[in-house]
Amino acid sequence: MARSLSSAKRLRQNKTRAARNQARKTIIKASIRTTRDALAGKDVAKAQSALVETIAVLDRAANKRTIHPNTAARRKSRLAKRLNVLKTPKK
Repeated sequence: MARSLSSAKRLRQNKTRAARNQARKTIIKASIRTTRDALAGKDVAKAQSALVETIAVLDRAANKRTIHPNTAARRKSRLAKRLNVLKTPKK
């Protein structure tokens, strides 16, 4: 229970921000799942477009500080690496 007006306001703000961040994280997870499914299906064109969308979602979340920018960079890098493996022809 908040004792002062400022702490009550802080609790309200934290609740609002937590809900907003949770919504953004859900969008991130769904986008990454879509990209991974496209990569697993070995469809290069679909995986490429899904990766572009996922990169945009991750960049937005990092700019809003929902996730750390290095976390966004790491996830983008790992997905891009998997796409590049898919693009290279097997010997």
